Amino acid sequence: MANETAHAEHAHAHPDFLQHHFDTPTQQFNASKLGMWVFIATEILMFGGLFCAYAIWRGLDPDIFDQAHHFLNKTMGATNTVVLLFSSLTAALAVRSAQVGKRNLTSIYLVITILCACVFLVVKYFEYTHKFHLGLLPGHCFGHPWFSASVQGGQEIGTCLRTTDTASAVMPEWVKAVDESGQVTVLPPRANMYFGLYFVMTGLHGLHVIIGMSILIWVLVKNIRGKFSPAYFTPVDLGALYWHLVDLVWIYLFPLLYLVGKPE
Repeated sequence: MANETAHAEHAHAHPDFLQHHFDTPTQQFNASKLGMWVFIATEILMFGGLFCAYAIWRGLDPDIFDQAHHFLNKTMGATNTVVLLFSSLTAALAVRSAQVGKRNLTSIYLVITILCACVFLVVKYFEYTHKFHLGLLPGHCFGHPWFSASVQGGQEIGTCLRTTDTASAVMPEWVKAVDESGQVTVLPPRANMYFGLYFVMTGLHGLHVIIGMSILIWVLVKNIRGKFSPAYFTPVDLGALYWHLVDLVWIYLFPLLYLVGKPE
């Protein structure tokens, strides 16, 4: 009888969500939060390397970067910025709802955040397909005839212009395309570095969007099943924290890639 009483008291002191190697829920929450912050620091270091590469190449070829950035759709980029900022708000509201035990409201905010992630990816799809259409790709694919040579508004765009007949069929010397303002622009071959950085940085960020969306879907399913309460909402909090990282990275990517050019 005494053993049964002791076992019941132990079970009461250690709820189901509390892992065996933690003494209290607060200790578990703080350890989990610290682990997420350490992980976010490593993610920032990874993106930091790309930002350094961007700074170096922009310093070497400022004129080319200025020319190339006009081929990015600023309206789409701004739309995605607003979408991610709004999604960060709903993610934070989901955490607050979980803290006060409003399960249904938590699910609503999580669904809105996930839908915002879907909108972001759809916009990026249209951006990417347009770049493919013009042949504005990184490396040796820059201006590749498989992707280029189309007609837009009566103007042949995305075509490889060559200064000699012996130029490589894979690596064009120049690419002619129509930028977002409707101006026909001839880009030099080194512009492939700008688009290389564009696809790597936004592609890696897009991968994080997909990962973050997957995490939030998992959190949503757990919340619908009633796994969270005011005493335990750690996955909601950590999922939202990861999503804030996704938002933060884009806040830097948008001005660097879409807006930073030479003063008019």
